[in-house]
Order: sequence, then C-alpha cells, then structure tokens
Amino acid sequence: MDVILTQSVDNLGEMGAIVSVAPGYARNYLIPKGMAVIATKGQRKQVDEKIRLEQKRDARRKADAEVLARQWAEKELSVTITVQAGEDDKLFGSVVARDIAQAFSEQSLSFEHQQILLEEPIKQLGVYTVPVQLHRDVQVAAKVWVVKG
Repeated sequence: MDVILTQSVDNLGEMGAIVSVAPGYARNYLIPKGMAVIATKGQRKQVDEKIRLEQKRDARRKADAEVLARQWAEKELSVTITVQAGEDDKLFGSVVARDIAQAFSEQSLSFEHQQILLEEPIKQLGVYTVPVQLHRDVQVAAKVWVVKG
C-alpha cells in the first residue's frame, strides 16, 4: 500500500515521501497516528502545501536562532553552578543538562534541557564548554563553571 508521510518517520522516510508499506502497518499505525495518508493526487497537494508552510516556519525559526546566537556570542554565554564536592574535586552526584538549563533560566535565558548537548554528566569541578542547539542548523557554545559550594 502506498502512503504519503505527513511527518518524518524513523527508518521509513522524510515528510512528503511516498513509501510502500504493508496495509496493516498503514491502517493500524501510520494513518491513525497522523503520520501518513493514503497516496492520492488530492492528498499529495495537501501534503505539498503542508511541507511548504513548514519550510517557511522553519526558515523563520532558523533566522531567529541565528540572531539569538549572535547576541549570545557577543555576551559570551556562561553560567556558574555551585555544587558539593569531595576530595580530588569529585562531585557528590553530577551536573546534567537539566541543571544547566535551570541555571540559565535563573539568568533570564530560557531554553529546554534537550537543547543542551551534554555528552555525559559533569562529575568534576572545572570549566566546561557545552554546545547549545538553538535550531538543528544553529549551535552556540556556553561556558559552564562548576565550582565548590
């Protein structure tokens, strides 16, 4: 059965792609969840319009993110997190993306913790450069100072 994807689906395709899937998968999963519609000319036009609008919104979001990244680059984005630490500067616990997002929100800079691309939790005192994903194509580096409290 041919369907048009109305959103990107992992291991299947991007939004707008026409894919051939098992009829049961389409009827029981993709179509009820709004991830796909049956491939017809009318549906194709609707999906093309939806893609065009989404691209326009995405371009606006990217432009806003680039402006924000330039502003933050001028100010040198940084935050200090005070934690308890033992010997050898090892932390009791760790600093995770949620902690960093909370510290930035206290400085009136709000973004989601999912936007902070922390590879692994911080477990030592020190200064770390952490990338913040403002848009899928725009990143800015933030300094995180982890100090003993």
